[in-house]
Amino acid sequence: MLSVQAQTSAPQCTPNVLPCRINHNGPANASKRYWCPEDDAEGKKTAYFRGRKLHGRSVKVPEGYKGVIVQSSDRMLSTAVENKSRNTLSEQPSPQRIEDEDSADEEAEQVMVLEKIATFEELVVWGHENVPKKDDVFVRTMEEWIGFAEAMHSTASPRPSGIAADSKP
Repeated sequence: MLSVQAQTSAPQCTPNVLPCRINHNGPANASKRYWCPEDDAEGKKTAYFRGRKLHGRSVKVPEGYKGVIVQSSDRMLSTAVENKSRNTLSEQPSPQRIEDEDSADEEAEQVMVLEKIATFEELVVWGHENVPKKDDVFVRTMEEWIGFAEAMHSTASPRPSGIAADSKP
């Protein structure tokens, strides 16, 4: 399990997804000489990286969500696993129940701490030759992952057996 813990104040940033592989993760002290994205009159983003012209597309984080950049740390939290059998009432505890409670006291779940480095409201996806289209893997990921996560965590009632998804009652 993961736990995100914020620093005192996380700065706002705009992540850039470049169409290349760079063997570095983290901030870079890029001067204006090496990275200077510009917006033209039509609102299109252009930049040059190592002499190659790139075209950018801004992708907003959907409403109700917030983009967060995290960094793993060596810190771990330990939380006791809740034993649901403790919440049941019983006059005489059975030997099996006593054994289950003892083993639950020994179990602890390790939680890895991630530190929040920055937040963002949009990211820019860059492409060679053309502006990345809506079917670009990074653009689609932002839209489809959010939809998938919402479907996974929705509280829709289950359908009775024998009723198809597209049939009307």
